[in-house]
Amino acid sequence: MNTENVTEKTIVSDINRSVYDVRNEDKDAYRFAAGLTEEIVLQLSQEKNDPEWMRDFRLKSLEIYNRTDMVEWGPPIDGLDMEHIVTYVRPKDNKMSATWDEVPVEIKNTFDRLGIPQAERESLAGVGAQYDSELVYHNVRKEVEEQGVIYSDLESALHGPYEEMIRQHFMKLVPPTDHKFSALHGAVWSGGSFVYVPKGVSVEIPLQSYFRLNAPGAGQFEHTLIIVEEGAYLHFIEGCSAPKYNVANLHAGCVELFVGKNAVMRYSTIENWSKNMYNLNTKRAIVAEGGKVEWISGSFGSHVSYLYPMSILNGRGAKAEFTGVTFASEGQDLDTGCKMVHNAPDTSSYINTRSISKADGINTFRSSVVISRDAAGSKSSASCESLILDDEARSDTIPAMDIKCDEVDVGHEAKIGRISDEAIFYLMSRGLSEQEARALIVSGFADNVSKELPLEYAVEMNNLIRLEMVGSIG
Repeated sequence: MNTENVTEKTIVSDINRSVYDVRNEDKDAYRFAAGLTEEIVLQLSQEKNDPEWMRDFRLKSLEIYNRTDMVEWGPPIDGLDMEHIVTYVRPKDNKMSATWDEVPVEIKNTFDRLGIPQAERESLAGVGAQYDSELVYHNVRKEVEEQGVIYSDLESALHGPYEEMIRQHFMKLVPPTDHKFSALHGAVWSGGSFVYVPKGVSVEIPLQSYFRLNAPGAGQFEHTLIIVEEGAYLHFIEGCSAPKYNVANLHAGCVELFVGKNAVMRYSTIENWSKNMYNLNTKRAIVAEGGKVEWISGSFGSHVSYLYPMSILNGRGAKAEFTGVTFASEGQDLDTGCKMVHNAPDTSSYINTRSISKADGINTFRSSVVISRDAAGSKSSASCESLILDDEARSDTIPAMDIKCDEVDVGHEAKIGRISDEAIFYLMSRGLSEQEARALIVSGFADNVSKELPLEYAVEMNNLIRLEMVGSIG
Protein backbone atom coordinates (compact mmCIF):
# COMPACT_ATOMS: atom_id res chain seq x y z
CA MET A 1 0.00 0.00 0.00
CA ASN A 2 1.31 3.48 -0.90
CA THR A 3 1.68 5.47 2.32
CA GLU A 4 2.94 8.74 0.80
CA ASN A 5 1.09 11.82 2.09
CA VAL A 6 -0.98 9.52 4.28
CA THR A 7 -1.55 12.29 6.82
CA GLU A 8 -3.43 14.29 4.17
CA LYS A 9 -5.98 11.52 3.82
CA THR A 10 -8.75 11.87 6.34
CA ILE A 11 -11.71 9.82 5.15
CA VAL A 12 -12.30 6.36 3.80
CA SER A 13 -13.42 7.69 0.41
CA ASP A 14 -9.82 8.88 -0.17
CA ILE A 15 -8.66 5.25 -0.27
CA ASN A 16 -7.51 3.80 -3.56
CA ARG A 17 -9.97 0.90 -3.78
CA SER A 18 -9.30 0.49 -7.48
CA VAL A 19 -9.26 -3.31 -7.39
CA TYR A 20 -12.85 -3.32 -6.10
CA ASP A 21 -14.25 -0.09 -7.58
CA VAL A 22 -13.42 -0.70 -11.24
CA ARG A 23 -16.78 -0.86 -12.97
CA ASN A 24 -17.67 -2.07 -16.44
CA GLU A 25 -20.08 -0.22 -18.69
CA ASP A 26 -23.33 -2.15 -18.70
CA LYS A 27 -24.79 -0.39 -21.75
CA ASP A 28 -24.99 -3.74 -23.53
CA ALA A 29 -26.56 -5.51 -20.55
CA TYR A 30 -29.98 -7.11 -20.74
CA ARG A 31 -32.02 -5.93 -17.77
CA PHE A 32 -35.58 -6.08 -16.55
CA ALA A 33 -37.60 -3.00 -15.72
CA ALA A 34 -37.17 -1.73 -12.17
CA GLY A 35 -39.70 -2.71 -9.53
CA LEU A 36 -41.42 -5.92 -8.50
CA THR A 37 -44.63 -7.13 -10.17
CA GLU A 38 -46.17 -10.45 -11.09
CA GLU A 39 -45.22 -9.77 -14.71
CA ILE A 40 -41.56 -9.35 -13.75
CA VAL A 41 -41.58 -12.57 -11.71
CA LEU A 42 -43.16 -14.50 -14.60
CA GLN A 43 -40.65 -12.96 -17.00
CA LEU A 44 -37.81 -14.14 -14.76
CA SER A 45 -39.31 -17.62 -14.47
CA GLN A 46 -39.53 -17.83 -18.25
CA GLU A 47 -35.96 -16.54 -18.63
CA LYS A 48 -34.80 -19.34 -16.31
CA ASN A 49 -36.99 -22.00 -17.94
CA ASP A 50 -38.22 -22.93 -14.47
CA PRO A 51 -40.03 -26.19 -13.86
CA GLU A 52 -43.68 -25.57 -13.03
CA TRP A 53 -43.24 -26.06 -9.29
CA MET A 54 -40.52 -23.36 -9.17
CA ARG A 55 -42.65 -20.90 -11.13
CA ASP A 56 -45.49 -21.48 -8.65
CA PHE A 57 -43.05 -21.10 -5.75
CA ARG A 58 -41.93 -17.71 -7.09
CA LEU A 59 -45.51 -16.48 -7.43
CA LYS A 60 -46.43 -17.68 -3.93
CA SER A 61 -43.34 -15.91 -2.56
CA LEU A 62 -44.41 -12.70 -4.28
CA GLU A 63 -47.82 -12.95 -2.59
CA ILE A 64 -46.09 -13.36 0.78
CA TYR A 65 -43.78 -10.41 0.04
CA ASN A 66 -46.69 -8.12 -0.76
CA ARG A 67 -48.54 -8.89 2.48
CA THR A 68 -45.50 -8.93 4.81
CA ASP A 69 -44.46 -5.85 6.78
CA MET A 70 -41.05 -4.30 6.30
CA VAL A 71 -38.41 -5.46 8.79
CA GLU A 72 -37.98 -3.14 11.76
CA TRP A 73 -35.51 -4.79 14.13
CA GLY A 74 -32.34 -3.26 12.65
CA PRO A 75 -30.98 -0.04 11.12
CA PRO A 76 -33.27 2.13 8.97
CA ILE A 77 -33.48 1.10 5.31
CA ASP A 78 -35.51 4.08 4.11
CA GLY A 79 -33.04 4.68 1.29
CA LEU A 80 -33.97 1.34 -0.29
CA ASP A 81 -36.90 1.69 -2.69
CA MET A 82 -37.84 -1.54 -4.46
CA GLU A 83 -39.60 0.51 -7.16
CA HIS A 84 -36.11 1.58 -8.31
CA ILE A 85 -34.30 -1.76 -7.93
CA VAL A 86 -33.74 -3.89 -11.02
CA THR A 87 -34.09 -7.56 -10.05
CA TYR A 88 -32.36 -9.11 -13.08
CA VAL A 89 -29.33 -7.99 -15.11
CA ARG A 90 -27.02 -10.00 -17.34
CA PRO A 91 -24.61 -9.33 -20.17
CA LYS A 92 -26.25 -9.86 -23.55
CA ASP A 93 -25.55 -13.26 -25.09
CA ASN A 94 -24.21 -14.44 -21.73
CA LYS A 95 -23.47 -18.12 -21.32
CA MET A 96 -21.72 -19.93 -18.52
CA SER A 97 -18.23 -21.19 -19.37
CA ALA A 98 -15.97 -23.88 -17.95
CA THR A 99 -12.78 -22.08 -19.08
CA TRP A 100 -11.80 -18.49 -18.32
CA ASP A 101 -10.81 -17.90 -21.96
CA GLU A 102 -14.48 -18.18 -22.95
CA VAL A 103 -15.64 -15.54 -20.44
CA PRO A 104 -16.25 -12.08 -22.02
CA VAL A 105 -13.03 -10.05 -21.84
CA GLU A 106 -14.33 -7.19 -19.64
CA ILE A 107 -15.81 -9.61 -17.12
CA LYS A 108 -12.75 -11.87 -17.15
CA ASN A 109 -10.52 -8.84 -16.51
CA THR A 110 -12.64 -7.95 -13.47
CA PHE A 111 -12.18 -11.40 -11.94
CA ASP A 112 -8.47 -11.33 -12.86
CA ARG A 113 -8.04 -8.12 -10.86
CA LEU A 114 -9.86 -9.76 -7.94
CA GLY A 115 -7.45 -12.70 -8.12
CA ILE A 116 -10.09 -15.41 -8.63
CA PRO A 117 -8.44 -17.39 -11.48
CA GLN A 118 -5.10 -17.34 -9.63
CA ALA A 119 -6.69 -18.53 -6.39
CA GLU A 120 -8.40 -21.34 -8.32
CA ARG A 121 -5.11 -22.51 -9.81
CA GLU A 122 -3.27 -22.42 -6.50
CA SER A 123 -5.65 -23.43 -3.74
CA LEU A 124 -9.23 -24.25 -4.75
CA ALA A 125 -10.95 -27.45 -5.85
CA GLY A 126 -13.68 -25.61 -7.75
CA VAL A 127 -14.92 -22.11 -8.48
CA GLY A 128 -18.21 -20.52 -9.44
CA ALA A 129 -18.14 -16.85 -10.50
CA GLN A 130 -21.36 -14.85 -10.68
CA TYR A 131 -21.57 -11.47 -12.40
CA ASP A 132 -24.77 -9.55 -11.66
CA SER A 133 -27.63 -12.09 -11.96
CA GLU A 134 -25.88 -14.94 -13.79
CA LEU A 135 -22.94 -17.25 -13.35
CA VAL A 136 -20.34 -16.62 -16.04
CA TYR A 137 -17.89 -19.33 -15.01
CA HIS A 138 -18.11 -22.65 -13.19
CA ASN A 139 -15.57 -25.44 -12.93
CA VAL A 140 -14.56 -28.21 -10.54
CA ARG A 141 -11.45 -30.39 -10.42
CA LYS A 142 -11.79 -33.81 -12.01
CA GLU A 143 -10.57 -35.63 -8.89
CA VAL A 144 -13.35 -34.01 -6.85
CA GLU A 145 -15.98 -35.04 -9.41
CA GLU A 146 -14.60 -38.59 -9.29
CA GLN A 147 -15.41 -38.67 -5.54
CA GLY A 148 -19.06 -38.23 -6.47
CA VAL A 149 -19.17 -34.60 -5.36
CA ILE A 150 -21.63 -32.41 -7.25
CA TYR A 151 -20.67 -28.74 -7.54
CA SER A 152 -22.85 -26.90 -9.98
CA ASP A 153 -24.72 -23.69 -10.49
CA LEU A 154 -28.14 -24.17 -8.92
CA GLU A 155 -30.10 -23.57 -12.11
CA SER A 156 -28.28 -26.27 -14.09
CA ALA A 157 -28.80 -28.70 -11.22
CA LEU A 158 -32.49 -27.81 -11.21
CA HIS A 159 -32.80 -29.19 -14.75
CA GLY A 160 -30.90 -32.42 -14.10
CA PRO A 161 -31.11 -35.57 -12.00
CA TYR A 162 -30.89 -33.60 -8.74
CA GLU A 163 -34.12 -31.65 -9.31
CA GLU A 164 -36.08 -33.67 -6.75
CA MET A 165 -33.33 -33.32 -4.12
CA ILE A 166 -33.36 -29.56 -4.68
CA ARG A 167 -37.14 -29.46 -4.46
CA GLN A 168 -37.02 -31.27 -1.10
CA HIS A 169 -34.51 -28.79 0.34
CA PHE A 170 -35.00 -25.45 -1.44
CA MET A 171 -36.04 -22.73 1.05
CA LYS A 172 -37.02 -25.31 3.66
CA LEU A 173 -34.60 -23.82 6.21
CA VAL A 174 -35.35 -20.24 5.16
CA PRO A 175 -39.02 -20.22 4.10
CA PRO A 176 -40.46 -17.18 2.30
CA THR A 177 -42.58 -16.55 5.40
CA ASP A 178 -39.44 -15.88 7.48
CA HIS A 179 -39.31 -12.14 6.72
CA LYS A 180 -40.03 -9.74 3.87
CA PHE A 181 -36.64 -10.15 2.18
CA SER A 182 -36.72 -13.95 2.30
CA ALA A 183 -40.04 -13.68 0.44
CA LEU A 184 -38.40 -11.30 -2.04
CA HIS A 185 -35.59 -13.80 -2.51
CA GLY A 186 -38.05 -16.63 -3.13
CA ALA A 187 -39.71 -14.58 -5.86
CA VAL A 188 -36.65 -13.31 -7.78
CA TRP A 189 -33.69 -15.55 -6.85
CA SER A 190 -31.15 -16.01 -9.63
CA GLY A 191 -27.79 -17.76 -9.80
CA GLY A 192 -25.97 -19.34 -6.89
CA SER A 193 -24.49 -22.77 -6.21
CA PHE A 194 -25.55 -26.34 -5.50
CA VAL A 195 -23.15 -28.66 -3.67
CA TYR A 196 -23.75 -32.29 -2.74
CA VAL A 197 -21.07 -34.24 -0.84
CA PRO A 198 -21.82 -37.98 -0.58
CA LYS A 199 -21.54 -40.04 2.59
CA GLY A 200 -18.00 -40.39 3.92
CA VAL A 201 -16.37 -38.13 1.30
CA SER A 202 -13.86 -35.54 2.48
CA VAL A 203 -13.26 -32.60 0.11
CA GLU A 204 -9.80 -31.61 1.30
CA ILE A 205 -9.46 -28.46 -0.87
CA PRO A 206 -12.07 -25.68 -0.53
CA LEU A 207 -14.73 -24.84 -3.08
CA GLN A 208 -15.54 -21.19 -3.72
CA SER A 209 -18.26 -19.00 -5.16
CA TYR A 210 -17.56 -15.32 -5.87
CA PHE A 211 -20.39 -12.83 -6.36
CA ARG A 212 -19.75 -9.58 -8.21
CA LEU A 213 -22.51 -6.99 -8.60
CA ASN A 214 -21.54 -4.52 -11.34
CA ALA A 215 -24.81 -2.87 -12.37
CA PRO A 216 -25.96 0.33 -10.60
CA GLY A 217 -29.41 0.28 -9.04
CA ALA A 218 -29.63 -3.52 -9.24
CA GLY A 219 -30.16 -6.37 -6.81
CA GLN A 220 -28.35 -9.68 -6.51
CA PHE A 221 -30.34 -12.67 -5.24
CA GLU A 222 -28.15 -15.77 -5.50
CA HIS A 223 -29.14 -18.97 -3.67
CA THR A 224 -26.56 -21.36 -2.20
CA LEU A 225 -27.77 -24.85 -1.30
CA ILE A 226 -25.27 -27.31 0.22
CA ILE A 227 -25.96 -30.87 1.37
CA VAL A 228 -23.17 -32.68 3.23
CA GLU A 229 -24.03 -36.31 3.93
CA GLU A 230 -23.08 -38.49 6.92
CA GLY A 231 -19.39 -38.46 7.82
CA ALA A 232 -18.43 -36.07 4.99
CA TYR A 233 -16.36 -32.85 5.12
CA LEU A 234 -16.50 -29.63 3.11
CA HIS A 235 -15.03 -26.14 3.32
CA PHE A 236 -16.94 -23.66 1.17
CA ILE A 237 -15.78 -20.06 0.65
CA GLU A 238 -17.97 -17.14 -0.39
CA GLY A 239 -16.53 -13.84 -1.64
CA CYS A 240 -18.52 -10.69 -2.47
CA SER A 241 -17.70 -7.26 -3.85
CA ALA A 242 -19.14 -4.39 -5.88
CA PRO A 243 -18.03 -0.99 -7.23
CA LYS A 244 -19.39 2.14 -5.60
CA TYR A 245 -22.29 4.06 -7.12
CA ASN A 246 -24.45 6.99 -6.01
CA VAL A 247 -27.62 4.90 -6.09
CA ALA A 248 -28.77 2.10 -3.80
CA ASN A 249 -27.89 -1.50 -4.63
CA LEU A 250 -29.40 -4.52 -2.88
CA HIS A 251 -28.03 -7.92 -1.92
CA ALA A 252 -30.66 -10.36 -0.64
CA GLY A 253 -29.10 -13.78 -1.13
CA CYS A 254 -29.82 -16.96 0.78
CA VAL A 255 -27.60 -19.77 2.09
CA GLU A 256 -29.00 -23.14 3.26
CA LEU A 257 -26.66 -25.77 4.72
CA PHE A 258 -27.74 -29.33 5.52
CA VAL A 259 -25.08 -31.06 7.65
CA GLY A 260 -25.51 -34.80 8.09
CA LYS A 261 -24.69 -37.16 10.95
CA ASN A 262 -21.03 -36.80 12.03
CA ALA A 263 -20.36 -34.49 9.05
CA VAL A 264 -18.40 -31.22 9.21
CA MET A 265 -19.23 -28.12 7.18
CA ARG A 266 -17.12 -24.93 7.27
CA TYR A 267 -18.55 -21.85 5.57
CA SER A 268 -16.20 -18.86 5.19
CA THR A 269 -17.23 -15.43 3.91
CA ILE A 270 -15.35 -12.21 3.18
CA GLU A 271 -17.86 -9.50 2.23
CA ASN A 272 -16.51 -6.29 0.73
CA TRP A 273 -19.62 -4.70 -0.72
CA SER A 274 -19.46 -1.02 -1.64
CA LYS A 275 -20.95 1.57 0.69
CA ASN A 276 -24.10 2.11 -1.34
CA MET A 277 -25.14 -1.51 -0.77
CA TYR A 278 -28.01 -2.73 1.40
CA ASN A 279 -26.87 -6.21 2.44
CA LEU A 280 -29.96 -8.09 3.64
CA ASN A 281 -28.69 -11.64 3.46
CA THR A 282 -30.03 -14.78 5.20
CA LYS A 283 -27.93 -17.82 6.12
CA ARG A 284 -29.02 -20.94 7.98
CA ALA A 285 -27.72 -24.43 8.79
CA ILE A 286 -29.29 -27.55 10.28
CA VAL A 287 -26.97 -30.08 11.92
CA ALA A 288 -27.68 -33.76 12.59
CA GLU A 289 -26.32 -36.00 15.36
CA GLY A 290 -22.58 -35.57 15.94
CA GLY A 291 -22.29 -33.10 13.07
CA LYS A 292 -20.63 -29.69 13.14
CA VAL A 293 -21.05 -26.38 11.31
CA GLU A 294 -18.39 -23.67 11.44
CA TRP A 295 -19.16 -20.11 10.28
CA ILE A 296 -16.21 -17.79 9.53
CA SER A 297 -17.43 -14.29 8.68
CA GLY A 298 -15.67 -11.04 7.72
CA SER A 299 -17.96 -8.06 7.00
CA PHE A 300 -16.29 -4.89 5.70
CA GLY A 301 -18.63 -3.38 3.14
CA SER A 302 -22.20 -2.15 2.64
CA HIS A 303 -24.05 0.94 3.81
CA VAL A 304 -26.42 -1.18 5.91
CA SER A 305 -26.16 -4.87 6.80
CA TYR A 306 -28.64 -7.28 8.35
CA LEU A 307 -26.78 -10.58 8.70
CA TYR A 308 -27.45 -13.23 11.37
CA PRO A 309 -26.40 -16.79 10.41
CA MET A 310 -28.47 -19.37 12.31
CA SER A 311 -27.43 -22.88 13.36
CA ILE A 312 -30.14 -25.41 14.27
CA LEU A 313 -28.62 -28.25 16.30
CA ASN A 314 -31.11 -31.05 15.79
CA GLY A 315 -29.13 -34.17 16.75
CA ARG A 316 -27.45 -35.33 19.95
CA GLY A 317 -23.92 -33.98 20.21
CA ALA A 318 -24.29 -31.55 17.28
CA LYS A 319 -21.94 -28.54 17.39
CA ALA A 320 -21.84 -25.02 15.96
CA GLU A 321 -19.16 -22.35 16.01
CA PHE A 322 -19.39 -18.76 14.79
CA THR A 323 -16.25 -16.65 14.38
CA GLY A 324 -16.72 -13.16 12.98
CA VAL A 325 -15.25 -9.70 12.52
CA THR A 326 -16.99 -6.54 11.31
CA PHE A 327 -15.48 -3.15 10.48
CA ALA A 328 -17.88 -0.21 10.35
CA SER A 329 -16.48 3.10 9.14
CA GLU A 330 -17.95 6.33 7.78
CA GLY A 331 -21.54 5.99 6.63
CA GLN A 332 -21.92 2.36 7.69
CA ASP A 333 -24.48 0.78 10.02
CA LEU A 334 -23.66 -2.92 10.31
CA ASP A 335 -26.21 -4.95 12.26
CA THR A 336 -24.83 -8.46 12.48
CA GLY A 337 -24.84 -11.47 14.76
CA CYS A 338 -25.80 -15.12 14.93
CA LYS A 339 -28.40 -17.43 16.41
CA MET A 340 -27.83 -20.84 17.98
CA VAL A 341 -30.81 -23.17 18.48
CA HIS A 342 -30.22 -26.27 20.67
CA ASN A 343 -32.91 -28.87 20.00
CA ALA A 344 -31.14 -32.03 21.24
CA PRO A 345 -29.12 -33.26 24.24
CA ASP A 346 -25.38 -32.63 24.63
CA THR A 347 -25.24 -30.03 21.87
CA SER A 348 -22.74 -27.18 22.02
CA SER A 349 -22.27 -23.76 20.47
CA TYR A 350 -19.49 -21.19 20.62
CA ILE A 351 -19.60 -17.56 19.47
CA ASN A 352 -16.39 -15.51 19.15
CA THR A 353 -16.65 -12.08 17.53
CA ARG A 354 -14.68 -8.86 17.06
CA SER A 355 -16.16 -5.55 15.92
CA ILE A 356 -14.23 -2.42 14.95
CA SER A 357 -15.81 1.02 14.59
CA LYS A 358 -14.43 4.35 13.33
CA ALA A 359 -15.73 7.76 12.19
CA ASP A 360 -19.54 7.65 12.48
CA GLY A 361 -19.66 3.90 11.84
CA ILE A 362 -22.10 1.85 13.93
CA ASN A 363 -21.60 -1.80 14.87
CA THR A 364 -24.43 -3.74 16.49
CA PHE A 365 -23.90 -7.39 17.36
CA ARG A 366 -26.92 -9.52 18.27
CA SER A 367 -26.47 -13.01 19.67
CA SER A 368 -29.40 -15.31 20.32
CA VAL A 369 -29.14 -18.64 22.14
CA VAL A 370 -32.24 -20.85 22.34
CA ILE A 371 -32.13 -24.07 24.37
CA SER A 372 -35.18 -26.30 24.21
CA ARG A 373 -36.56 -28.59 26.95
CA ASP A 374 -35.01 -31.59 25.17
CA ALA A 375 -31.45 -30.20 25.18
CA ALA A 376 -30.17 -31.40 28.57
CA GLY A 377 -26.39 -31.39 28.88
CA SER A 378 -25.95 -28.66 26.28
CA LYS A 379 -23.37 -25.88 26.47
CA SER A 380 -23.15 -22.43 24.90
CA SER A 381 -20.53 -19.72 25.25
CA ALA A 382 -20.29 -16.27 23.64
CA SER A 383 -17.37 -13.83 23.65
CA CYS A 384 -17.94 -10.47 21.95
CA GLU A 385 -15.22 -7.79 21.90
CA SER A 386 -15.47 -4.32 20.39
CA LEU A 387 -12.75 -1.82 19.49
CA ILE A 388 -13.72 1.86 19.07
CA LEU A 389 -11.18 4.01 17.21
CA ASP A 390 -12.52 7.53 17.85
CA ASP A 391 -15.19 9.58 19.62
CA GLU A 392 -17.74 9.43 16.79
CA ALA A 393 -18.01 5.64 16.45
CA ARG A 394 -20.52 3.44 18.22
CA SER A 395 -20.68 -0.22 19.16
CA ASP A 396 -23.46 -2.21 20.87
CA THR A 397 -23.79 -5.83 21.91
CA ILE A 398 -27.30 -7.20 22.39
CA PRO A 399 -27.43 -10.77 23.77
CA ALA A 400 -30.65 -12.75 24.04
CA MET A 401 -31.04 -16.10 25.81
CA ASP A 402 -34.14 -18.29 25.84
CA ILE A 403 -33.36 -21.27 28.08
CA LYS A 404 -36.07 -23.86 28.76
CA CYS A 405 -33.86 -26.53 30.41
CA ASP A 406 -32.06 -26.41 33.77
CA GLU A 407 -29.30 -28.91 32.97
CA VAL A 408 -27.24 -26.63 30.72
CA ASP A 409 -24.15 -24.41 30.86
CA VAL A 410 -24.55 -21.01 29.20
CA GLY A 411 -22.29 -17.97 29.36
CA HIS A 412 -21.87 -14.59 27.66
CA GLU A 413 -18.98 -12.12 27.87
CA ALA A 414 -18.69 -8.70 26.19
CA LYS A 415 -15.91 -6.08 26.19
CA ILE A 416 -15.59 -2.62 24.64
CA GLY A 417 -12.30 -0.73 24.50
CA ARG A 418 -9.97 1.61 22.64
CA ILE A 419 -6.42 1.42 21.31
CA SER A 420 -4.14 2.42 24.15
CA ASP A 421 -1.75 5.34 23.72
CA GLU A 422 0.96 3.20 25.35
CA ALA A 423 0.70 0.54 22.65
CA ILE A 424 0.88 3.17 19.91
CA PHE A 425 3.89 4.84 21.55
CA TYR A 426 5.69 1.51 21.92
CA LEU A 427 5.26 0.57 18.27
CA MET A 428 6.25 4.05 17.07
CA SER A 429 9.40 3.82 19.18
CA ARG A 430 10.23 0.70 17.16
CA GLY A 431 10.07 2.61 13.86
CA LEU A 432 6.43 2.34 12.80
CA SER A 433 4.39 5.38 11.84
CA GLU A 434 1.25 6.10 13.87
CA GLN A 435 -0.84 4.89 10.93
CA GLU A 436 1.09 1.63 10.66
CA ALA A 437 0.94 1.09 14.43
CA ARG A 438 -2.85 1.47 14.51
CA ALA A 439 -3.34 -0.83 11.53
CA LEU A 440 -1.10 -3.46 13.13
CA ILE A 441 -3.05 -3.37 16.40
CA VAL A 442 -6.40 -3.63 14.61
CA SER A 443 -5.14 -6.53 12.47
CA GLY A 444 -4.06 -8.30 15.64
CA PHE A 445 -7.45 -7.65 17.21
CA ALA A 446 -9.10 -9.38 14.21
CA ASP A 447 -6.59 -12.23 14.15
CA ASN A 448 -9.08 -14.77 15.50
CA VAL A 449 -10.85 -14.62 12.14
CA SER A 450 -7.89 -14.29 9.79
CA LYS A 451 -6.15 -17.33 11.26
CA GLU A 452 -9.25 -19.41 10.42
CA LEU A 453 -9.16 -18.43 6.74
CA PRO A 454 -7.05 -19.87 3.92
CA LEU A 455 -3.89 -17.81 3.50
CA GLU A 456 -4.94 -15.71 0.51
CA TYR A 457 -8.23 -14.71 2.17
CA ALA A 458 -6.48 -13.83 5.42
CA VAL A 459 -4.20 -11.56 3.38
CA GLU A 460 -7.22 -9.95 1.70
CA MET A 461 -8.89 -9.36 5.05
CA ASN A 462 -5.80 -7.74 6.53
CA ASN A 463 -5.43 -5.57 3.42
CA LEU A 464 -9.04 -4.42 3.84
CA ILE A 465 -8.32 -3.50 7.45
CA ARG A 466 -5.28 -1.48 6.37
CA LEU A 467 -7.35 0.33 3.75
CA GLU A 468 -10.01 1.20 6.30
CA MET A 469 -7.34 2.44 8.71
CA VAL A 470 -6.00 5.06 6.27
CA GLY A 471 -6.74 8.46 7.77
CA SER A 472 -7.99 7.01 11.07
CA ILE A 473 -6.59 9.52 13.53
CA GLY A 474 -8.30 9.43 16.90
